[in-house]
This record gives sequence, structure tokens and C-alpha cells, in this order.
Amino acid sequence: MAGFRYRPEILDGMPESDIMYLKEYEDWFVLESDELKKITDHFVKELEKGLTKEGGNIPMNVTWVMGFPSGHETGRVLTLDMGGTNLRVCDVCLSTRKRDFEQTQRKFKLPDEVKTGTGEQLWDFIAGRLETFLHEHHDGGQTGTTLPLSFTFSFPVDQKSIRSGVLQRWTKNFNVSGVEGQDIIPQLEAAFKRKNLPVRIVALINDTTGTLIASHYLDPQVKVGSIFSTGCNAAYMEECELIPKLADIGLPKNAKVIINTEYGAFDNDHKVLPLTPFDRQIDRESARPGTQIYEKMVSGLYIGEMLRLIMLTLHEQGRLFKDQDITRLRNENALEASFLSVAELDFSDGLDDMREEFEESLGLSPNLNELKICRYLIGLVATRAARLYACGIAAICKKKNMRKCHVGVDGSVFNKYSGFKGRAAQGLRDIFDWPPNELELIALNSSEDGSGVGAALAAALVLEGEQKAKPL
Repeated sequence: MAGFRYRPEILDGMPESDIMYLKEYEDWFVLESDELKKITDHFVKELEKGLTKEGGNIPMNVTWVMGFPSGHETGRVLTLDMGGTNLRVCDVCLSTRKRDFEQTQRKFKLPDEVKTGTGEQLWDFIAGRLETFLHEHHDGGQTGTTLPLSFTFSFPVDQKSIRSGVLQRWTKNFNVSGVEGQDIIPQLEAAFKRKNLPVRIVALINDTTGTLIASHYLDPQVKVGSIFSTGCNAAYMEECELIPKLADIGLPKNAKVIINTEYGAFDNDHKVLPLTPFDRQIDRESARPGTQIYEKMVSGLYIGEMLRLIMLTLHEQGRLFKDQDITRLRNENALEASFLSVAELDFSDGLDDMREEFEESLGLSPNLNELKICRYLIGLVATRAARLYACGIAAICKKKNMRKCHVGVDGSVFNKYSGFKGRAAQGLRDIFDWPPNELELIALNSSEDGSGVGAALAAALVLEGEQKAKPL
């Protein structure tokens, strides 16, 4: 297709006059190298600003995890992982042999009414699921032993210690009342007390922090931990002397601490990110307009919604799904990221798997040309997400002057969306101008369970510190 920059072969066999309007979508979604570099350079400045007392859009939260595990950690730790979609309860048994840890887990879906209810409803739901787990795996917790617990909470909190955290704001379309501005640990402990659960919270961490800890535990070349799933975030180890907002605390000059960037809030003031009309609509209709702008352009929670809005617009223009019932397409969040992944994996001439996905998810029966158009749009949306994701990783590496390292990435979109990793890697290559024949100097590797093993290791570090602090 003359004039098309993004994979014109997808549209083979279609008259160019019928699809010229797609060039406008190319202009919106295709990001060239120069644009990625400009975004990354501004990203670096915003990361720096977040470490100052004045702060900025990116919180750059201090986690109080002051080092990496040695590899000799042992013990048994319960972990709770509250993400954007599920609550996961784990029982982790650590061994001195790094890969020999044992883990028992159970996953519970977070109901929509819990995500938008009261704080007490949320914490009681979590306590109830933990109670169920203890009955299944710990004789109901009636062993007479208080079990250490590490809580992975995948939302931005301001931490004054490893076992406290004031929720700064809800993200991922959560809007639970009575929690923002409060320390979440006493609230969760109160719910445990109401259930008489024999547990003690020893550590509060973010899933990104857990990913960094777990990934570095298995691979010391990992310098950045990242999440790409419902949300998007990253963490790294920073020298305390380079954190102006910690200047008055009196930490040792050689002290280091993991920073949970919470960089989904990058560019909330709309300075460099190329917002399309669909980005603006998603933000406007979200639970928290004006926040998490970068995350809303990148993460798994939003890319399906982005596609839905585009297809709905094209239908209203008479370009897609003519004379079909689009009732389900009008439902907010009707498409998940997995829909896009299935479509991109279909290489058949008739796009049969993609057609089946449309019928199951939306009750639509697109013709072949409509499927090609949608496949093309899916590629545009997903490729932009991957390339923008690369900007955040590149910014951390540039800030720390790391030209070669590994990045541990956890999350269903990164691990299950075919082609996402390659697109993000190409984004890094374009930002850093690596020669085509040179290996990737910053390698994106799938992480091994940060929210389970990483959280358990964080708790083990705390317990180890408590043991050392005890008088002889």
C-alpha cells in the first residue's frame, strides 16, 4: 500500500481508496525514533524531579527496602498480592538454594463492587480470602503460631517505614472510599483482628518492588524491576545521597534504597505524550480523570478499551460492521488485552480465529476486509503501547547511566501478548541507537513471581534485621 508506513501487507487486496482514512490513525499512533527520544529525555527529568522535596508528577516512592537478598534467606512467609484484577494468597517456603523455594497459592478475583465500595468492605474481603486459605493449608491457622505476612499492594503509597504506607491515590479504576490519605496497614490489621487471624504484617511492598527483588535474587544483572499488566510501573535501586527528599534523615552516605517510581503518572501535565482523541476520551471517562496519563496510553487495562473506542467511531462513520448489532461493542471495557493478542496471532488467510473472537466477545460477524482493518488497528495500538513502555525503562537506565543491564518484567500482558516484548525491545534499540547487528544491551526478561517470592524475600530481610537488632 503506497504511503502506508505500518505493515501495509496486512491490508493486501483492499483498494487503497477504501482505506485512505487509516493514514490518520497512523499519524496518531506511529511513534518514530525522534519522538521516543524526546519523550525519554523528558521522562528522565521527571524522575529526577520526583526525588526532590518539591516532587512532581512521578511520586518516586521510597520503599525502605535497603538492599537485595543475599541468597541465604530461609523461612516460611505468607504473602498477599492485591493487584488490579485479582487477590493472590501465597505460602512461600524459602530455601538457601535459590531456585528450590516452595510455593502454594490461590487466586481470587476482585469483584467490581469491592473495587468501588468502602475501605472496610475491601479489607474484610481480603481477610476473608486469607481465612479461607488458612483453613485449606494451615489447619485454619490454629497452630498456636503467629505467621509473618508480606503484603504486596500495587497502588502508590507514601511509606515512612517498611510496614506502613499512606495511600496517595487509587489507580486502575479503583475508587474505594475511606482509604486515600490513610495508612492502609492499621486498616488491614483491624480486618485481620475481626477475623481473629494469627498473622503479623512485617512488610508492605509494591508488586514492582517485589519483581525487582525476585528477579535480582535469581539474576544479579537485573537492575530494574517492571510490571506490565493491568497497570505499568518500574522500580530500581537508588543511592540515598542522590535523593534530596531524604537529605535530612541522616542515612549513611553509602546507603541505598529501592525506589518504586509509580511512573504511570508520567506527563499528567500533557507536555510530551502524543495524546489522540481516544486517549483524551479514555481519560475523561475514567474513574480518575487527569491522572495516570502514561499508564492510560500503555497498560493492559486500557489498550482493549482504546481499540473498542476506535472501532465504535469507525462504525458510526459507516466504515465497520454495517447493519450489525453493536450493542456489546458499546459496553465500556468490553475488550481485554487478550482480545488483541488472539487477533495478532491469527496468520490464516481467512483470519478465522480472529473472526471467532469477534463473535464470542462482541457478537459481531465481520467480513474479511473488516477483519483486516481491525487487525491493522490492533497492531497500531499495541505497537504504540510497547514503544511508549520502552521510554520508561530507557529513562531509568539513562538516569542511572546504565548502558547494559537486565530488566525483570512481570505481568500478563508482557508474558502472554505475543510480539509485545519484541516491539518494546525495538523501541529501546531506537532510543539508544544500537547498531542493527548488536545484541540488546538492555534485555527485557520475564520475571519469576515478584509478588510471591519477592514479597517473601522482602519479609525475610525484615525478619533478619529484627533478629540482628535483638539484644544478646
